[in-house]
Amino acid sequence: MNGMQDLEWSVHDFAALSVDLLHAILKLRVDVFVVEQECPYPEVDGRDPDALHLVARQADGTLVAYARILPPEADGIPHIGRVVLPKEQRGTGLGKRLMQETFRVLRERYGSARSAIAAQTYLHQFYTDLGYVRTGADYLWDGIPHVDMVRNED
Repeated sequence: MNGMQDLEWSVHDFAALSVDLLHAILKLRVDVFVVEQECPYPEVDGRDPDALHLVARQADGTLVAYARILPPEADGIPHIGRVVLPKEQRGTGLGKRLMQETFRVLRERYGSARSAIAAQTYLHQFYTDLGYVRTGADYLWDGIPHVDMVRNED
């Protein structure tokens, strides 16, 4: 992607999201996870109010990358989810950059980039290359194959 260095990265608590940014986030998530992947499921799952929302926007405000970071639960590990790029941004290196920014936020907020993710199985190698390891067998989640993975590196 040309101009990747010109992206504005920001992280927001739910209450700090503007209505316009929240709309852009939900639209991107629904466009990809529900429409593109043909998977009718409850995208608005009630977890957003407790999450951190990492976004990358172009100079004109267009949302081009998003990830949600859920706080540690019983396992003591923050969980990353809803990692998403518009179709035209995939294959540009932006996904890797998004995850690197996510690790930066984790270090700032929790002191470590240790995290868990329920990855779509076809992205297993992408997450392995980022330091994640499989913690179980593949399973179907809303009809899409997933695998649980953990990153123990700082």
